[in-house]
Amino acid sequence: MDHHSMFPGPAAGVNSSLNQSDAAPEDAAAGAASLPPAGFVLLSVVLGFIMTFGFFNNLVVLLLFVRFKKLRTPVNMLLLNISVSDMLVCLFGTTLSFASSVRGRWLLGRGGCNWYGFINSCFGIVSLISLVILSYDRYSTLTVYNKGGLDYRKPLLAVGGSWLYSLFWTVPPLLGWSSYGVEGAGTSCSVSWTANTPQSHAYIICLFIFCLGLPVLVMIYCYSRLLWAVKQVGKIRKTAARRREYHILFMVLTTAACYMLCWMPYGVVAMMATFGPPNIISPVASVVPSLLAKSSTVINPVIYILMNKQFYRCFLILFHCHHWSSENGNTSMPSKTTVIPLNRRVYTNTVAQISNSVTPAAQPTLDATA
Repeated sequence: MDHHSMFPGPAAGVNSSLNQSDAAPEDAAAGAASLPPAGFVLLSVVLGFIMTFGFFNNLVVLLLFVRFKKLRTPVNMLLLNISVSDMLVCLFGTTLSFASSVRGRWLLGRGGCNWYGFINSCFGIVSLISLVILSYDRYSTLTVYNKGGLDYRKPLLAVGGSWLYSLFWTVPPLLGWSSYGVEGAGTSCSVSWTANTPQSHAYIICLFIFCLGLPVLVMIYCYSRLLWAVKQVGKIRKTAARRREYHILFMVLTTAACYMLCWMPYGVVAMMATFGPPNIISPVASVVPSLLAKSSTVINPVIYILMNKQFYRCFLILFHCHHWSSENGNTSMPSKTTVIPLNRRVYTNTVAQISNSVTPAAQPTLDATA
């Protein structure tokens, strides 16, 4: 499931008329006044904000990777992958829905609707799977021996795997297993949630299981074990480690809350639109969850820049904040992973190892800044 494609809400007559007929998307949208003019103005303003700052924030992250070699660690390749996919969403997805919202209808016809739904689904799932891989990486550092060194092979395979996995779930609607159609206010496209066919329902169920349910369960499991390990350290070291434990716990709760805020309303409304009574979702109720999901492209880079010491110091240097420039961005980079088997004693240097972990929104940046 992606930032845009899993947008469920059918406006009264908009989605149902498109998804179950051969009418052109723009005709279907024009045939139903899903939002008043003021509503389209507000929608355009919000989309313009998300488009601008989502692009700018992720561009800053890419500039940091280019400017500071110390950030180009293997695990950070997944962060780069997320920023690239989020930036592509802003360029090729949000711009189209923004232009359509300004005009109050979908502008690119059925072919453009298929393109929009596909690319936004693809980029969104890439970001989500990268988040899951990052959570597993943080968990595996506590359970798997690592002899150190910079091994880019596995992260690059993970990046490639995230794109292949995404294509596996986003190409089928182009080939006839479900379809892409106009959504909500009639100014963007997604999976045809209201298509009442067994094939469409089967695809949507699989999409929810493998592109939302299982990823969420993996992240919950990995970070639950990670927090448990940090708490064990706090029992050994009652002072500094305990403060770091509370700091890490705060970051975990913050990033998890942002993830739930962006994604869960979208998923719930999508399921209601798919399996609930026809036209159960009003235009306003369908637009708000979509905007929350789209806002993740803005929130992701903000969280892992501001809540991670490495990125934050490099960010200050990049923009010539002289107070930090004297440090030349020298932050500790994890060159060697300390092994902490979960079924054995948790050593006191766990926090130092964990604190250098870097993760984005929905993945806590466990940076010992306390």
